[in-house]
Amino acid sequence: MTKTSIGQDSHAFEAEGSVKPLVLGGVTFPGYPGMKANSDGDVVLHAVTNCISGISGVNVLGKIADDMCKSGIIDSKEYLKEALKYLPAGCKINNVSITIEALRPKFAPHIEAMKKSIASLLGIEPSDVGITATTGEGLTAFGQGLGIMVFAVMTVEV
Repeated sequence: MTKTSIGQDSHAFEAEGSVKPLVLGGVTFPGYPGMKANSDGDVVLHAVTNCISGISGVNVLGKIADDMCKSGIIDSKEYLKEALKYLPAGCKINNVSITIEALRPKFAPHIEAMKKSIASLLGIEPSDVGITATTGEGLTAFGQGLGIMVFAVMTVEV
């Protein structure tokens, strides 16, 4: 059986000059402020984690991630790894498609690194990870540069 899930996340940027790094898809983007969040604020991995939760039915980016964060675990890769533990036995991720809405940063130079990072975490090939980015013509706060919003869609064989 094939299952499909959608995940979403969004965060505002920290103030300019913040020392918190911007991490997206497990990749650091130098020269930009990080995201306002208790964790590293990796909205890309959060959206993918929510996709996994949509398949498993276990909401990791709630109490589970909050407890992990309180214990000092703020790396979003760890939340994604935790979510993977709840997938049904024998479940195989086929692909994940990610759409990012943001005015900044510039994504094109980082997309291949993001695809490799996400594929490694999910146990799939980089060719099974699609990433697109848009400014949304500046119609939302994300397209105006105030934060980043991400939608992800995942298909799995169960």
